Amino acid sequence: MLDDAKILDNDYKADQDRSWGTYFVSGGVEYATSLFWQSLQNQDAPQAEIIESSQGVLEGADLYCIKKGKTPQFGICVSTDGYKAGMSAGAIGIATALSDQPSFVAVFKVPNGWWYVCVRDDVILANGDMLYLHEEDAKKQFMSMLMVPDWKLKIAPPEWNIEDTLYPDLEELLARGSKTKLQKINTKGKMFYAIAGAGAFVVLYVLYQIFMSLFASTPTAPVVIPVKPKVVKTQELPPEPKPWENLQDPTEILVQCHDRILDLVQIMPPGWKISPVVCNSGGANTSWSRVFGRISIADKALNASGLNFSARSIDDKGTKVMAALNLGEIKTDLSEPTKSVLDLKINLNEFFQSIGQTVALSDETYTSPQHNVYRLVNFKFSSNYNPRVWSTLLTKFSGLKIKMIKYTPDTGVWDYEGAIYAL
Repeated sequence: MLDDAKILDNDYKADQDRSWGTYFVSGGVEYATSLFWQSLQNQDAPQAEIIESSQGVLEGADLYCIKKGKTPQFGICVSTDGYKAGMSAGAIGIATALSDQPSFVAVFKVPNGWWYVCVRDDVILANGDMLYLHEEDAKKQFMSMLMVPDWKLKIAPPEWNIEDTLYPDLEELLARGSKTKLQKINTKGKMFYAIAGAGAFVVLYVLYQIFMSLFASTPTAPVVIPVKPKVVKTQELPPEPKPWENLQDPTEILVQCHDRILDLVQIMPPGWKISPVVCNSGGANTSWSRVFGRISIADKALNASGLNFSARSIDDKGTKVMAALNLGEIKTDLSEPTKSVLDLKINLNEFFQSIGQTVALSDETYTSPQHNVYRLVNFKFSSNYNPRVWSTLLTKFSGLKIKMIKYTPDTGVWDYEGAIYAL
C-alpha cells in the first residue's frame, strides 16, 4: 500500500525531510502536485471509486480531483501532507494545456523544486506527477523515461542540454489549462445515504409483514431474488512494446556521427578555438570560442562550409558560436537481447581485454510505464579509433544502443557511451 501511495523509505533523506513536495506557486496560484492518479470507471458517479481508494490504496486520503475526457481519471491526496481544498491540480492543468500532445514527458523548474509530469496516451501515469525537491532525482526519472519510444513532446530545463527537448513557459501553459480544484472526499454523505436507505428498507419490510398478517390466509415465504455482484471493468492496456523491438541501427548512428563530426571539425575560423564535438541519434553539435578573431570571420567560415545546419547561434557577447547538424534517416530493427547481465559482462570484458582496450561497465534497470523491468549493461570507453572502425566491433552484441559519441580535436580522442539490453 505504501508503494502505491509513493511514500517509500527512499522518499526520505537522513534528516527525515521528504524528498518530494506537494505544491508550487506559479502566477500567484497554488498548484497541487504529487497526487496519486487512477483510472475512473464511472465518470457520472465517481464517489464510490474515490472513497474505496481513500480507504484502501491511499489510506487517509481526504481530497480529490477529477480529470475528465475520453480517459477520465481521479487524483487523491492527504491534507496532512500539506494539500488544501481549492488548490488547482497542476497535472490536469498541464495535460489540458497540451491536449494536442497525447504523450509527453516534462520537467519544469519551479520555485521550490523540479516538477516532473508524464502523460502517455492522454493518461497521467501513476508516478507521472511528482514535485522533486532535488534536481538529481528529477533528472534521473526524466532520463529513464526517455528510453520509452514515441514521445510527441519532451520538455526539460535548457541547462540540462538534452537533445530534442523544448522548454515552453510554464506560467503561460497553466494559464490556458483547466483550473480543476481539489475537493473534500464526502464520506459522511455516503454513510448518510447508506443508513437512510437501510432504514427505509426495514420500515417497508415491517409494513409488508403487518399487511400480510392481516389479509393473507397463508403465510408465504419471501421471494429472494439473486442479485448479480457488480463487476467493475478494469481498463485494459495495450501490449507494451519492448524497448529493443525498435532500436535504432547502431551501425548507422556510428557511421553518420563519424561523418557529421568530421564535417564540423573541418570548420576552422582563424582566431577561434573549436570545442569537443558531441553526437547521438539526434545529431552532432559543437561550438567555437573566440581567441582573437572577429565574429564576422566565424560567421563567414560557417557560411562557406556549405553545410545545412539544423541549428546555429551566436551568444550576446559575440565570443561563442554554436552549430548543429542532423543525422539522416536511421532505420529501426528488432535487436533482441541474448545474454544475462552476468554473461554479458563476462563477454564484454573478455572482448575489450582481447584488444587491449580499457572499458567501464555498470548496471542499469529501467521500469516501464506498465511496470515491466528491463536490465541493461552500460559501457564507456575512450579510443583513438574512429566510429567507423568500432562499428564492425560493437555491433556483434545484440540489443546494442549507442548513447553518445564525443570527439576532442585537441587530443584526437573519441569517447563512446552505450548500453546493451540483457535478458
